[in-house]
Amino acid sequence: MTDTQKDRDGRAVPSRRLSRLAGLGGMAANIAGGIAMNGAKQLASGKRPRVSDLVLTPSNALKLTRQLSNMRGAAMKIGQMISMDSGDFLPKELADILAKLRSDAQHMPRAQLIKVLKSEWSEDWDDQFLSFEYRPIAAASIGQVQRAHLENGETLAIKVQYPGVRESIDSDVKNVASLLRMTGLVPATLDVKPIIEEGRQQLHQEADYTREAEYLCRFGALLADDDNFEVPEFYPEFSTDKILAMSYIESKPIEEMAGASQQTRDRIVSLLIDLTLRELFEFKVMQTDPNFANYRYNVATERLVLLDFGASRDIGDTLSASYGEIMGTALTGNARDSFDAAERIGLLPKDMPPKTKHAIMDILRLAIEPLSHDAPFDFGNNDIAIKMRDKGMDLVGNRDLWHVPPAEMVFIQRKFGGIYMLATRLRASVNIHAAIKTYVT
Repeated sequence: MTDTQKDRDGRAVPSRRLSRLAGLGGMAANIAGGIAMNGAKQLASGKRPRVSDLVLTPSNALKLTRQLSNMRGAAMKIGQMISMDSGDFLPKELADILAKLRSDAQHMPRAQLIKVLKSEWSEDWDDQFLSFEYRPIAAASIGQVQRAHLENGETLAIKVQYPGVRESIDSDVKNVASLLRMTGLVPATLDVKPIIEEGRQQLHQEADYTREAEYLCRFGALLADDDNFEVPEFYPEFSTDKILAMSYIESKPIEEMAGASQQTRDRIVSLLIDLTLRELFEFKVMQTDPNFANYRYNVATERLVLLDFGASRDIGDTLSASYGEIMGTALTGNARDSFDAAERIGLLPKDMPPKTKHAIMDILRLAIEPLSHDAPFDFGNNDIAIKMRDKGMDLVGNRDLWHVPPAEMVFIQRKFGGIYMLATRLRASVNIHAAIKTYVT
């Protein structure tokens, strides 16, 4: 069977611990073979190659992407996180390849799907539906989504967890973290254990569909009176700890709205920015996964559809107040005050040399520019992100900045970054200053 045929019919998820370990081991061996060959070629030509240069080749990145995509679970999720967080700091070819992990998840073959459904429901599970679509409408790192129709005319979206994914999280995280460290993306002197541990716990939470159902209902209640948003209705009678059933809402991928009118695009991004601020300052609970697939648009009702609450987390009053402090300084446009606030709350390391502080201040001035002006900011027609990336690249090798902020802040920062990326994709124009001022005085 060709790769194309397998992609169409689905690829079985390796569900046993040994088979997943073998998959990672085979990937490591495959990449190691490429390293040896490329290294020998460069040595023969009189060059002294660096290990990181040998590992970070398009060929090896493609091998890594394919294997993580086939394995799904924590292995794929970590790759997605790296592609989302590090895209601006990787060579374009590698960033493009790793970005495929955000959309190229493989679904289960029909036989494996039926086996899971029988295990979670019963042998005659299909008797409860008028019809059940075996071709998934979405596939991600932890599960895939099927559409089913009830006798009463209602349509459900049923998220089915891949077999073995939950049980393999700990070993996957450990093995993939070790594999990615050898690429040089993570400096050996940087202690990323707190982030890895936080990521491991989040993956366990995302694999807990009972927990996700609770947050689904919670967000549904919080936004019940807001006509701008739609949250699917939970169907407990069809749900288990590995199956999450909810109402199906007809909608379009949010990226497709890039072709909508400027007014519609501006409204969508304004709503997402306001929702993020409400999560941080009003709701004190945030859905922290910035994947674009978690947002869709219902053209008929002109509402934003919110999906996937597995990465939701509560936000304490202290953390909320800390972000209020740093955002308040950003509104004034004073980079020094913003620097001091970021240092106080742990986003930046303390006691940096004066030269490094000066470089960071330059980046902060760029970062707070859209926040400091009480006017619409054109996400689609500015070079602030590029300038920040270029200045940031100059600091990548600076050991003074090898600093891991508090883990709970990392996930909030990822949410901010995801909303910024989406706003840029939609080329929206939004008054961020006014939006923040509503919540920060």
